[in-house]
Amino acid sequence: MFQISAKRLDVAKLNAAMAEPRAGAFVSFEGWVREHNEGREVKGLEYECYEALALKEGNRIVKEAVARFGVIGIRCVHRTGELSVGELAVWVGVIAEHRTAAFGACEYIIDQVKHRVPIWKMECYADGESKWVNCAGCAAHTHVAGGAH
Repeated sequence: MFQISAKRLDVAKLNAAMAEPRAGAFVSFEGWVREHNEGREVKGLEYECYEALALKEGNRIVKEAVARFGVIGIRCVHRTGELSVGELAVWVGVIAEHRTAAFGACEYIIDQVKHRVPIWKMECYADGESKWVNCAGCAAHTHVAGGAH
């Protein structure tokens, strides 16, 4: 299951929801907002998405991972909106009978989500500037203080 959330993610609840007696392995990934990127001080991020398509493509990725790795269950949640340094931006959880499948599926999911799901990230810098990153169609647009963040 793939979800989009405008609210803070509760890792304890996400982890607890993955409990399953058939599973011998649980692997999770947490992507956090870091304080720097490419030599610039980052004060936060803003995520936007095309939600209907993001959900469709995200769930397609989850189905692919289940088929490819034979895991028992998968959940992935990606944030939208404004996030501060240290906040959780994306969480992936995978349960499987064995760890190899769980690790493989978890890595596959986060890699595919980053490349295929229409979620766009704007970095907001300490100097007041901001720019879209990892977005070929919007990377040329830069904002100055008083803008989005």
